[in-house]
Amino acid sequence: MGNSAELPDLVANYLNFAAIEKGLSKNTISAYRLDLKKFAKFLDDHNLAVTDVSPNHVDLFLASLRSSGESAESSNARMVVTIRNLFKFLSSENRTIDPLKDYSPPSIPKRLPKALKIDEIVRIIEATKIGNDEISLRDTALIEILYATGARISEVTNLSTDDISQLDETLTVKLFGKGSKERMVPVGNFARNSLEEYLTRSRPTLAKGKKSSKVFLNMRGNALSRQSAWEIVSSAAERANLDVRVTPHSLRHSFATHLLDGGADIRVVQELLGHASVTTTQIYTMVTIDRLRESYASSHPRAN
Repeated sequence: MGNSAELPDLVANYLNFAAIEKGLSKNTISAYRLDLKKFAKFLDDHNLAVTDVSPNHVDLFLASLRSSGESAESSNARMVVTIRNLFKFLSSENRTIDPLKDYSPPSIPKRLPKALKIDEIVRIIEATKIGNDEISLRDTALIEILYATGARISEVTNLSTDDISQLDETLTVKLFGKGSKERMVPVGNFARNSLEEYLTRSRPTLAKGKKSSKVFLNMRGNALSRQSAWEIVSSAAERANLDVRVTPHSLRHSFATHLLDGGADIRVVQELLGHASVTTTQIYTMVTIDRLRESYASSHPRAN
C-alpha cells in the first residue's frame, strides 16, 4: 500500500473513487478529507507507515480524539468508519489483506434530542416581532416555518417560491432533504399566515428588484444564508430569555416530539422529517417515554 509519505496520494485516489463511483456529496467528501487528514497526522506523529496500521493503532487514534475533546463522539465514530473505508478501498485496489476488515467502529451513545416546551416556542416567535418592518416579518415567518414543518435549516434557506403550493385548503411546501430526496409537508395556519404576510408585505421590498427565486432574502436581496438564519433563531431565543441553548435543529426536535406527544403515528413523523429509516425517528419516542416516566414519578401517589 505504500508508506505514510504516500498517504496523501492514496487518500486522493480514495476520495476520487468515493465521489465518482459512489456518488457521495461534496460535503461528505470534505468531511472524509478532514477525517483522513487527522489520521495522517496521527501516523506521522507516531512514525507509522500505512502498512503498519492495525486495529490497535485505530484504538490509539480514537483514544487521542477522546482525550483531546475536540470532537463529538459521533464525529469520532465517523472518522473510524472513514478510515475503515479507506483501507477497504486500498486492499481492493492492491489485492492485499485489509487490516481493519474485522475492526468494529465505536457505538455512538444515544442522546435524547432536546425539545423545547410549547410556551418556549411561542416566546421565541414573539421575540421576533420587534417591529412591523420587513426584517421582523421575515424572521417571524422563518421561525414559524421551521417549527411548522420540522425542516432542516438548509432546507428552509433553499426553499424557492415555486416550492410553495396550495392543495385544496392546505398550504404545502416542497422540501429537499439529504440525497436531494423530495417530500411535501403541510403548513399550519400560524405559519401560513406569517409566510403569506412576509411574502406580500416584506419580501418585495427586500428583493430590491432582483429576481431571486429563494423565499427568504437578506437585506441585499440575496438568498438568506444558513449562518444568518441560524443567528436569527439564536438571537430570538436570547431575547426570549430562555435558559436553554436554542438552535434551528431545536425547532426540528420540538416539531417531532410535539407531534408524537399529540398522538401522531411514527411513520407519519418519519415521512415529515424526511428520515430514510424509521429507526432514526424512533429516538423521539424515547423522549416521549422519558416524559411519561417523569410525569408518572411526579404524579402517581405510590411512584416513589
